[in-house]
Amino acid sequence: MGVGSLALAWMLQQEAQAIPANVRGNPASFDLKPKPAPAAPRANAMISLFMHGGPSHVDLTDPKPELSKRDGQDYDGEVQFSFVNRASKKLLGTPWKFQKHGQSGLDFSELLPHTASVADDLCVVRSMHTGFNGHEVSIRYFHGGIPATLGRPTLGSWLVYALGSESQDLPAYMVLSDPGGHPVDGVTNWSSGFLPSIFQGTVLRPKEPRILNLDAPPHLQGSLQEQNLAFLQAINQRHQQARAGENDLEARIASYELAARMQTAAKEALDVSRESEATHRLYGLDDPATKEYGTRCLIARRLVERGVRFVQLFLGGQPWDNHNNLREALPGIARRTDKPAAALVKDLKARGLLDTTLVHWGGEIGRLPVTEGSGPACGRDHNGQGFSIWLAGGGVRGGMAYGATDEFGHRAVENVVTPNDFQATVLHLMGLDHSQLVYYHNGQAQTLTNNRTARVVQEILA
Repeated sequence: MGVGSLALAWMLQQEAQAIPANVRGNPASFDLKPKPAPAAPRANAMISLFMHGGPSHVDLTDPKPELSKRDGQDYDGEVQFSFVNRASKKLLGTPWKFQKHGQSGLDFSELLPHTASVADDLCVVRSMHTGFNGHEVSIRYFHGGIPATLGRPTLGSWLVYALGSESQDLPAYMVLSDPGGHPVDGVTNWSSGFLPSIFQGTVLRPKEPRILNLDAPPHLQGSLQEQNLAFLQAINQRHQQARAGENDLEARIASYELAARMQTAAKEALDVSRESEATHRLYGLDDPATKEYGTRCLIARRLVERGVRFVQLFLGGQPWDNHNNLREALPGIARRTDKPAAALVKDLKARGLLDTTLVHWGGEIGRLPVTEGSGPACGRDHNGQGFSIWLAGGGVRGGMAYGATDEFGHRAVENVVTPNDFQATVLHLMGLDHSQLVYYHNGQAQTLTNNRTARVVQEILA
């Protein structure tokens, strides 16, 4: 099937795709050509480092002295949304030290020394709240705008639907998958849902070759391939002219044309050997612990540098889901991701790209302040009541913490931010209004936030 099928998965066509005249509000055609935003954008691309599984904010980004002070004591509040009631009532203070960093004095755990080094570029939102503790319901909320509803268009799909892509030689929405497998819900995390499939994410393999069958067989390469492609294009155009309006035919022709362009563009974009040794060291490609994730972060930078609109990195196997063995498991996944994530911010800034590229780091939930299990191998259960993410670049203020959880880190209590608020803010930074970005489906006006209450978090904007 090869690269033609890969291209077809996201690019139904470059030219007009007719839709019924009575479907009000949708464009007359669907394509990935760049489109101006209704308002002046602060960001023109986004990289999402999705830390699937639920990073423990009280051990990483949200210091809680009272929690540490009362370590081992009974929690006198109600433990909400405990996963099958496995959480205890014993408070668990963090085993790791927090310290202030940068001119801003942002607090980070000793587990995130590299992230701490870019503290003045980060906005740490400490008051995220889904109200749900499960992975599935919360990840669907973050990506599709509605808790528990599967198969809706994701944030990336809405962005490329609205804005297209600066590159016509690469997919507009690219997903860098993990060697450990897909996250919960699998491919629906980058689904286009009811939007045309031109807007869904294109997945790159987690190992080389990241795109299969990109090159023609040796005996067909060079001028012979060029002649064959030109001949094929002429035949296809003649065939298409006699069958105007057949969208599937147009899509297949476009997929072959994209595949030919990708033979050069994709190979060049994914070839990190073109980067300097200093860049390799920056991302940790010289260290087995960080090489894999660092390579993907570097590829993400190379993709947005070449006009890709939305890039998302996932982790497989839920490495942040530390129900047990917190003291050993959390340092391992922090080490794997900390240096590459910080390197991405540093590299974008050094290249003048951070101002126009929004970087997101965070999972779908956090962890509870009480233990799950007992003894040295204990862990933390799920917590959707309050947790942290961070943002950098793309019109977001750096060197600040926004919102707060309670003294134990259980619930968001100050300037609460929901996934819908997050989505509304991202769209705003891209020059879009979440309430006005509409697609008519089955006679109903659909939006990313589904007309739910959502606000642009103006306080974090630069």
